[in-house]
Amino acid sequence: MTTITNVATTPGKSTVAAQSQLNQTDFLRLMTEQLKQQDPTDPADPAEMAAQMAQFASSTGISEMNNSLKEIADLVASQTALLQSIQAATAQAAAQTKVA
Repeated sequence: MTTITNVATTPGKSTVAAQSQLNQTDFLRLMTEQLKQQDPTDPADPAEMAAQMAQFASSTGISEMNNSLKEIADLVASQTALLQSIQAATAQAAAQTKVA
């Protein structure tokens, strides 16, 4: 994902908040506005537009994959903590059994 930091526009225009992320809706709005504002005598290159869309789709996919991997890492960490607590409880029970 593209991250925008401290972007200010001309007076009267809005300011983008620091560290806001663009999503697919933002991308489509920007692309639509770009198409509206283009010079009819010199239209945008269709191959360039397709490349931009492919790049955004790839970026979105990578971002979603990063989120999934983080969730997996969090699950592994919680499972590891659970396993360690089970091992500690088992070791403590075994020690108490030996004493008794």
